[in-house]
Amino acid sequence: MQNAHAINADLHCHSTVSDGTLAPAEVAARASAGGVAFWALTDHDELGGQAEARAAAEAHGIRYVPGVEISVTWANQTVHIVGLQIDATHPYLIDGLARTRDGRARRAADISDALARIGIEGAYAGALRHVGNPDLISRTHFARWLVDEGYCESISEVFDKYLSEGRPGYVGHRWASLSDAVGWILKAGGIAVMAHPGRYHYTDTQHDALFDEFTQLGGRAVEVVTGSHTPDQFKRYAEVARHYGLLASRGSDFHGPGEGRVEIGTLPPLPATVTPIWHNW
Repeated sequence: MQNAHAINADLHCHSTVSDGTLAPAEVAARASAGGVAFWALTDHDELGGQAEARAAAEAHGIRYVPGVEISVTWANQTVHIVGLQIDATHPYLIDGLARTRDGRARRAADISDALARIGIEGAYAGALRHVGNPDLISRTHFARWLVDEGYCESISEVFDKYLSEGRPGYVGHRWASLSDAVGWILKAGGIAVMAHPGRYHYTDTQHDALFDEFTQLGGRAVEVVTGSHTPDQFKRYAEVARHYGLLASRGSDFHGPGEGRVEIGTLPPLPATVTPIWHNW
């Protein structure tokens, strides 16, 4: 049997169903080209790409893992919880995600208004040109338009200059609670995973409180190796996984060619000191 740590798994990817630039089948093809053996499409707060993703993965001989990424508000920041091995047809999960998506259009209009106040007109219509699913319009769609229009050279520069908290185009949003997100995932038979924790700007006390609550609610895994983490953070979150008895996940957080730090299938393996989330799949 193959060593579980040697399996090339990518369990965090996005498509045009949320804020990615490729259709689910195109992401599956990219995963296949990258040598991925286990793959999950984890669109934000949306399950609409699951059937296409599964069919394409199976056509490429990839083991498909149904997934989703849920937006959560915790201590006044946005946290993401990935659900893996979910039943994508479960009504409890479907209803919860529908309620989470409510308000995105209003937030997008407010972002457009905020950008107009600093002289950037037409942002809402511009962002819509990059949207595959209007219900999932997000800051990333605005960022792509701002790059196209020459306001910035990269999406990361747009966030730094316009769309992060404290910047002129930032508009906050109240997402699901942590207990809601973990509960929906568990009701749908899935595994709740703390996504890219190295991205969150919490104090050490808040960081520990987040993981304490997550595990108490039934969270079972943490992303250790991800396109959003540095090599030092790979080590740190391997230690966090061991401390809390969590399984370790791995995912590129792929959104589109050239948009992230890594390509699908190119992440380093999980550290040998952790137990891969797929160890018994």
